[in-house]
Amino acid sequence: MKIIIVGGVAGGATAAARIRRNDETAEVVMIERGQYISFANCGLPYHISGIIEEREQLLVTSEAAFKQRYRVDVRSRTEAIAIDRKAKVVRLRDLATNDEYDESYDKLLLSPGAEPVRPKLPGIDSPRVFGLRNIPDLDRIMDHLRQHNPRRAVVIGGGFIGIEVAENLHDKGIFTTMVEAADQILTPLDYEMAAIVHSHMRDKNIELYLSDKVERFEDKADHTLVYLGSGRRLQADLVVLAIGVRPETTLARACGLELGNTGGIKVNSHLQTTDADIYAVGDAIEVTQTISGLQALIPLAGPANRQGRMAADNMVFGNLKAYRGTQSTAILKAFDLAAASTGLNEKQLNAAGIPFLSCITHSGSHASYYPGAKQISLKLLFTDKGEILGAQAVGADGADKRIDVIATAIYGKLTVEDLADFELAYAPPYGSAKDPINIAGYVA
Repeated sequence: MKIIIVGGVAGGATAAARIRRNDETAEVVMIERGQYISFANCGLPYHISGIIEEREQLLVTSEAAFKQRYRVDVRSRTEAIAIDRKAKVVRLRDLATNDEYDESYDKLLLSPGAEPVRPKLPGIDSPRVFGLRNIPDLDRIMDHLRQHNPRRAVVIGGGFIGIEVAENLHDKGIFTTMVEAADQILTPLDYEMAAIVHSHMRDKNIELYLSDKVERFEDKADHTLVYLGSGRRLQADLVVLAIGVRPETTLARACGLELGNTGGIKVNSHLQTTDADIYAVGDAIEVTQTISGLQALIPLAGPANRQGRMAADNMVFGNLKAYRGTQSTAILKAFDLAAASTGLNEKQLNAAGIPFLSCITHSGSHASYYPGAKQISLKLLFTDKGEILGAQAVGADGADKRIDVIATAIYGKLTVEDLADFELAYAPPYGSAKDPINIAGYVA
């Protein structure tokens, strides 16, 4: 069997390795448009400040190492430009020579990822305006930092990448402004939970403008002006766009594969597209949100890895495994706080027409008499029968493990009453006899 994989990084590289473990005889070809087949894109912002000191630490594996370990025919700097589904052929272009050629397949896996949203604003092509999606993007930012020693930066967008970039620019000693079009940052959180992060970022001297958006950029001799809809004019030596991503579906659309209402590639529970011999995974596909049952775009690394592994199993062994959907569990470091969520928030529940109740508790991360206890704010959303629909946690210590416990409870279809009865690890440095999870269960 011959399998072609279009795209590396999380989903594609995981699938390639898994296919080889499943089948020693399969011919596996992995096509990657970029230079790097597998890199830690979630770690990119942390190289800006030097928390991740060496750029090479972000390179998960090299092309040569991948070829040697997994016997995969890796072709970087090669672009898949067309698919002939009837002939089962992919048209490829070598980006170094511009030569084009055809490659046949028995099974095809699409893992093209997502592309950054880059609106057509006047001045957006300024050399001081950057994105951050891959290693070359990071290299351009680092070159700019070395060559121009910027003092003021503007980050457009208050999502995960935007906040991480803002923090790391700040830690680099650069005065940083964040602009967000919505009335809050971190859309997975409800407003009152995001407001905790707003306050903390302002305490850290991040200039935060909400309910405002960029209208245009104007280059001056030694800086760029960022014009906002409110009439504000911000001066910047560096601008980073982080206003979201959209699924990369050019190849799928061109060959006639069906796209879903969200704009992502439509797949079934086996991760097959509308062509039985073509599978798709990662940020390019729409998935079922496990709580609402609705189709959604949820670009997260964990689900992409699991999808890659599952698609590999299904291509080799037949469709034995079903992807149950994505629960939307995520976490962010924002200076001294962690902001985490799982399931659905109020806005999403209202949009899905799901009735809910909610409660918010404020508890210590561990026993109050033991030094270093920090507050955890924990929000639960649940039905009148106690079914857990979502949770959000914000705090300087312990938010991660609490959200993971609740994420597991949701996966196991446990109730808020079960949370009250959970027996969790306790010692004064690590928790309380009545854990924040238990307290949330009592209140709910």
